[in-house]
Amino acid sequence: MKNVFCILLFLGCSAYSQIDALIRSSDRPRTLSQRWELDSTATRGTFRVTPYKPIFVLPFRWSNKPNERPRSGNGSEEYIVEEGDRYNRVETKFQISFKTKVMQDVFWGKGDLWVAYTQAAHWQVYNGSISRPFREINYEPELILNFPVKFKLFGFNGRMVGMAFNHQSNGKSLPFSRSWNRIIFHAGLEYKNWTVYARPWIRIPDKEDDNPDIADQLGRADLNVIYTSDGHIFSLIGSHNLSFGTAVKGNLTFSYSFPIKGNLRGHLQASHGYGETLIDYNHRQTTVGIGCSLVEWL
Repeated sequence: MKNVFCILLFLGCSAYSQIDALIRSSDRPRTLSQRWELDSTATRGTFRVTPYKPIFVLPFRWSNKPNERPRSGNGSEEYIVEEGDRYNRVETKFQISFKTKVMQDVFWGKGDLWVAYTQAAHWQVYNGSISRPFREINYEPELILNFPVKFKLFGFNGRMVGMAFNHQSNGKSLPFSRSWNRIIFHAGLEYKNWTVYARPWIRIPDKEDDNPDIADQLGRADLNVIYTSDGHIFSLIGSHNLSFGTAVKGNLTFSYSFPIKGNLRGHLQASHGYGETLIDYNHRQTTVGIGCSLVEWL
């Protein structure tokens, strides 16, 4: 167990040194305009690495129902898992995420083109009986086209709209392979200490589909509501399959971040529903994790 904590400490220190320039408080974007360079005062130019989604490490992440024998909606025998693994309820979860602008003032001089990458990992680091494997790693590259706008909606100030090509996969072979491609439409709004991201999407069909029912389980849209107060950041992300009655499914994730020292922040995360990871896209569970973060939504 001592070796495990040494490894986690080493990873945390290494990650901190690598992304110090990205997370430095004096240079960190605080608003949608700064984060997405929506006006001339926030423009930083192209090929500069900037924050995207939160960067965090949760040494302890608990699940009420680990997915020991994943199944796919694809009826092929290739996707049948003959024997499941005995996973621990407690594992480590961490995420890295960043973006960079590759083209500026395109499409009538208004749009910016961004490339983004997010990677989330779930590590059975405390499970020595099965050699401490990475249970699941999700890779999510995106190509994002973003436009600054100004409009009012329910008292909120609309600040940006756009669309993205999003690929997400777990890089595994059958029977554990999971992936999907989406066209995601997005809008960002602000009001005082509140920020809202709304994202409906269309799934691009696959000929050989690892998970044909993923949108029915994980969702066809999500909404991220963020509130900040004196350095404390609250985020609630809800995904929905846009079905109603008994067919309603999706996921709800709550995060709370608070200052510790300098750029280091405490991070609490709780989720319920389907699709915390791709391998769990049709598996419902409740999870709670505690750790620290270096970058948050704002």
